[in-house]
Amino acid sequence: MAVVVVVLASAVLAAGAGGAHGAAGDGGSTVEPGGGNDGKHGYSMRTDARFAPPGAFVPSAAVTYDMRLVPAGARIEVGQRSAERGATTVKLRVTGLKAGHEYGAHVHRKPCGADPAAAGGHYQHRPSTDPADVNAGNEVWLDFTADSRGAGGASARHDWNFRFGEAASVVLHSAPGSSGARLACFSVPFGWAA
Repeated sequence: MAVVVVVLASAVLAAGAGGAHGAAGDGGSTVEPGGGNDGKHGYSMRTDARFAPPGAFVPSAAVTYDMRLVPAGARIEVGQRSAERGATTVKLRVTGLKAGHEYGAHVHRKPCGADPAAAGGHYQHRPSTDPADVNAGNEVWLDFTADSRGAGGASARHDWNFRFGEAASVVLHSAPGSSGARLACFSVPFGWAA
């Protein structure tokens, strides 16, 4: 009987963990009609997950490094819509975070890992080492303040598309703007449009 309880508990945890390929309705990715990774007719997707610490029994595409500000079980949703040879909009929604805290959030170049540095630097439309190019016009900034229930959201629109394979995650930072410690990371299947 104890074995049955452990198996059922594991199944419940797995269903609630979400991730890039999680169960429908509680984590997973959706590529909308007309979208897809070929980039020929634009790209649309939505993906969500629940945050889990690195090395969690049930892994997640969303990793928290600071459970005080991004508790395990908090939820993140990211969507992208890119037109063929046109604009890109990225939307972010989160729930379960620390109420009233101001967060920075940016698209990063690499997928998440156990080490917060694994996501690499910010995605930049015009790659540069000049500090003047670290701005909301050259990068995707999704800064927000969590409301009284710990929910927040942001949207960023640019007249450019992502380059193939160069945008792979959204990192939540401890402060808005270009700096702040990395609190959490969500690996996202960003696409591109030719």
